[in-house]
This record gives sequence, C-alpha cells and structure tokens, in this order.
Amino acid sequence: MSASVKKRSRSRVYLSLGTTAFGMLSVVKQAELARKESDTLRLVDAVISTAKIVTGLAVLYRELKSLGDDDVLFG
Repeated sequence: MSASVKKRSRSRVYLSLGTTAFGMLSVVKQAELARKESDTLRLVDAVISTAKIVTGLAVLYRELKSLGDDDVLFG
C-alpha cells in the first residue's frame, strides 16, 4: 500500500462490503434474464461482473483484516 493511500475506518469498509455484495443482486438478475433469452453476450458480461465483484470483496476483506487494531474508532 502506498503512503499516499489513506486507510479507511472499519465502518467504511463494512459499508463498502455491503454495497458491493448488494451489487451482486443486479448481476444475478442479469444472468437469469440472459439465460432466459439465450443471450450469450449478456451471460458472459454477468460472469465477468461476478468476477469483478468477488475480486472487490476479496480486496475489501483484506483491507478489513489489515485494519486490525489500528482503527481509531474501534481501537
């Protein structure tokens, strides 16, 4: 992590985790519609979007773990 990047508070990371996970709902709807309409391009887009969301959640989880006891709100 570079020195210019500010660490987020634990509550902000939880909020980001929640909103990112909530975004998965629209991807699931998109995938269902794509399968129903046999739209391969939309299905591929849904798969790629899912990978993006999973990666984002992993990054946020890693950030949450790195906060540990450093958090000013909870430490």
